[in-house]
Amino acid sequence: MKVFKFGGASVNSADAVRNMAAIVKQHATDPLVVVVSAMGKTTNNLELLVPHHQTHTPKNIPETLTKIKNYHYNIVDELFENDTQEVYKQINLLFAQLEEQVMHPSFDYNYNYDQIVSVGELLSTTIISLYLNHKGVNNTWVDIRTVIKTDATYREGKVDWEMTQSCVNHSLKNIISDSGLVITQGFIASSVQGTTTTLGREGSDYSASILAYCLDASDMVIWKDVPGFLNADPKFFANTTKINTIPYNEAIELAYYGASIIHPKTVKPLQNKEIPLHVKSFVTPQSEGSVIKNASYVDPETPLYIFKNNQILLSIMPKDFSFIAEDNLQKIFGEMANIGIKVNMIQNSALSFSVCIDDHHLVFDKLIPTLQKDFAIRYNKGLQLITIRYYTPKIINEIVNHRKIYLEQHSRITAQLLTEM
Repeated sequence: MKVFKFGGASVNSADAVRNMAAIVKQHATDPLVVVVSAMGKTTNNLELLVPHHQTHTPKNIPETLTKIKNYHYNIVDELFENDTQEVYKQINLLFAQLEEQVMHPSFDYNYNYDQIVSVGELLSTTIISLYLNHKGVNNTWVDIRTVIKTDATYREGKVDWEMTQSCVNHSLKNIISDSGLVITQGFIASSVQGTTTTLGREGSDYSASILAYCLDASDMVIWKDVPGFLNADPKFFANTTKINTIPYNEAIELAYYGASIIHPKTVKPLQNKEIPLHVKSFVTPQSEGSVIKNASYVDPETPLYIFKNNQILLSIMPKDFSFIAEDNLQKIFGEMANIGIKVNMIQNSALSFSVCIDDHHLVFDKLIPTLQKDFAIRYNKGLQLITIRYYTPKIINEIVNHRKIYLEQHSRITAQLLTEM
């Protein structure tokens, strides 16, 4: 039993879907669960449809809906040619549900987000499942919302492991036994009350990890557009090195700091059962790739770089010039948790508390107005957070390259620097 995960880039066109289908067909001789993300940039476009707050309706809803529809219609037309009737019937039902949710939202942004954005994975897996059947690769489409159960924390659902394991045991295992090949969604789940939830942005890796754990899979494979786990994102770093072997603990550290190749929660369930996680290229599927497993060191040993753009440095100070004490920190972190804002770096002094966070409209729509009731606020936008594992002073100087440093922290192994972009 293996679990495969294909991201948006691996299914972003008809040719990409054909390539993905060829990989699946090659490996479908043994029981296989395939977890798929939304196609291409569909999630980004769906996010444009989510109301920002109770009184704000997104602009250009018809144009955005048309763009999303045409993108999927074009892929369907190219894949199925003159045999599109059933595919159109099924995806149009999903588009109708999407339009209903967009035009009649609730007052809860996070709830609206999960109901709207989750449609991307339902669309992609519907098309892919029907295409595989069309090509004689028999499979069963599974709505993962009937399997992975969470609480009602929208946009960051916390997995109910006991209920999820029960659903796997009593439903999914039987489907796999009958079918052999299952196509299902990443990123989405449902609450115990039955409403759609999501597992956090880029959460499809985590979905696959949950299933691998509950199914006692022999391996999990993430298919990417890179040759394996690289020591830096090639978008930011010209000369990268492929890491052949990464220990579980190191992968968890890198994910925590924001390594884009893997979701932060993915590794721990696999580590608990010592399930190897392979990172392979869908461009060259026969190549070896990288593996995250129970190992004692990174191979080869080399500095590891993580870059996060569009960061905000937020400095928070009590208006009465009192010390930043536990009660202040409790209030600050409580507000961030309530709104759903994650902290990427923190630093405090006697009179101020500084946090590095992603630039998101919720920061200015909700967080800052709320904090300004009790605190004075200063902020800088447009920054880059650089994390270097196994750093040296020379490496830091080369990476920073005379840019202004707003915040800097060092441990024995890791350096983090918040700089100008």
